Amino acid sequence: MKKILLYIILVVFVSCNRQGASNDQKVITVSIGPLKYFVEAIGGSDFKVNVMVLPGASPHTYEPMPGQIVDLSKSLAYISDGFLGFELTWLDRFYEINPAMKKLILAEKQNLIFSEDSPEGKDNSEHEGVDPHFWISPTSAKVVALSVKDLLTELYPDHSELYNSNYNTLMAKIEDIDLKAIEMFKGVNNKSFMIFHPALSYLERDYNLRQISVEFEGKEPTPSQMKSIIDLGTSENIKVIFVQKEFDRKYADEVAREIGAKVVVIDPLSENWPDAVLSIITDLHDSMLNN
Repeated sequence: MKKILLYIILVVFVSCNRQGASNDQKVITVSIGPLKYFVEAIGGSDFKVNVMVLPGASPHTYEPMPGQIVDLSKSLAYISDGFLGFELTWLDRFYEINPAMKKLILAEKQNLIFSEDSPEGKDNSEHEGVDPHFWISPTSAKVVALSVKDLLTELYPDHSELYNSNYNTLMAKIEDIDLKAIEMFKGVNNKSFMIFHPALSYLERDYNLRQISVEFEGKEPTPSQMKSIIDLGTSENIKVIFVQKEFDRKYADEVAREIGAKVVVIDPLSENWPDAVLSIITDLHDSMLNN
């Protein structure tokens, strides 16, 4: 942490002495890989996208690298989820490094999922009951696409025709995935699925599924909780346990052994949003056919 802070101080000093050069850079910084996809799908080659959470890293605990901070200091805009763990620690510092960049917090336009003890309208964080994984659901992705299109149009109004055209193409692609999901889940009787970290709550809500989490309130399960999860997995005839690429699969493997299931790795943070989401939806559907 101390090393990172030293780099931030250095970058602030350097960027303050080259403001003219930074204004010529068409850089947009985003928190996670899927948001890069939306910027490139709509903006084409107009922008270089700087992604903070690198492949394989967790957005809950990630700390930025010096090179990313350099690109941040040149950015025209920062696009954040709004409730990812590392954002709660770093976003204010990012804004201080580059006060001139525009800020887009995607969660502000989303129909968020809150826990029962975390009512809407309050200043919530992920740890206080806000689920930040909305980008995974096609329904929420449509809102993300519109927000990104509006930001890019604000940055370069002269390119609005291009952005609108690309946006319409992207929306058709998202709509196609949405319709495929509706069709896949329509004929499934047992819509339960088990996952280590509950990252698919928006898919659960939007397609009337049932998510069973191995992790409990952001913590590894206790022995008694593990027993309850194993009993539930057995009663629901769960044959697949999903785990995100960046998570330790130890507990998922343990539950899988006990209930005779297999572990399937998913990648919600992939920069290829359509392929990753369609793959997740297909894997969920296939797993439910065996329940």
